[in-house]
Amino acid sequence: MDVAHLGHVELLTPRPEESLRFFVDVMGMTESGRRGDSVYLRGWDDYERYSLQLTASSTSGLGHAAFRTRSAQALGRRVAALRAAGHEVWPHEGELGHGTGWRFRDPDGHVFELYWEAEWYEAPPELRPSLKNQAQRFPARGVNVRRLDHFNCLAVDVRGCREFFESTLGLRCTERIELDSGEEAGMWLTATNKSYDFAFTKEAHGVPGRFHHVTFALDSREAILQAADIFLEHGVHIETGPHKHAVQQTFFLYVYEPGGNRVEVANAGARLVLAPDWRTITWTESERRKGQAWGLKTMESFHTHGSPPLPTAPGDDLSEHGIAS
Repeated sequence: MDVAHLGHVELLTPRPEESLRFFVDVMGMTESGRRGDSVYLRGWDDYERYSLQLTASSTSGLGHAAFRTRSAQALGRRVAALRAAGHEVWPHEGELGHGTGWRFRDPDGHVFELYWEAEWYEAPPELRPSLKNQAQRFPARGVNVRRLDHFNCLAVDVRGCREFFESTLGLRCTERIELDSGEEAGMWLTATNKSYDFAFTKEAHGVPGRFHHVTFALDSREAILQAADIFLEHGVHIETGPHKHAVQQTFFLYVYEPGGNRVEVANAGARLVLAPDWRTITWTESERRKGQAWGLKTMESFHTHGSPPLPTAPGDDLSEHGIAS
């Protein structure tokens, strides 16, 4: 239990101004700082200064994902565990909003970061809430995302990644998908009593280091239905939903931001895992073929599209929707 929770995610975008407008005007996030090629954004109830780092880049994808530890000692133990297992860990200094981050790569090549020292958000007078146990005033803008909830990476070897995070960071697997061949096609991990903080699913093209989506939490299913109308009014392409996943029972809605990254809004975190001896739920290939919870078949693009894009990959081009690909 050395890892406390998911802290922030860095998204890369080849359309930084358009992506920024999407997250501020449509998603309802608040800008809380700028440095270099990055803009830092937050949901209205994120307690740290930011939960999304949006970085201008030549392509899309995940820059890094960061987790806060429970103490300085916990950070030291996790760094030592990574190194003892033979993994390279390097310091990242001078980042906005937190102290020294210790970065490493998972077996698929994604960059992760651990940190302890964090800057708590102090709302300026115009954003100060009436309720002192709330981080900032409700923005009443766009979708009004409350907080960062989770993210999903694509991986060539899902089982190898799960075992890596379990052994080095002490994370728990709450649910997984195993194909008839014995290959693991999906896994959901948690550091908290949420049912998951992040997931890994099978990469369709055999290319490592790709990203599937980032998810921001809303308060209710009704808020997600309203979000669908807001996306419609702003001309944002809705890939699939609103609907309910069978795995984890998340009520979901997926769209694409202008840079080409998939974004989900959900009432994620509604299920809590309080049992210290939780038994991992395993879904079979035949069970997953039934589609989502109420029978909706999963969109083909959900299995083929990721970021950064594959220029020559069939089914991975979303230009018809005005999405960078």
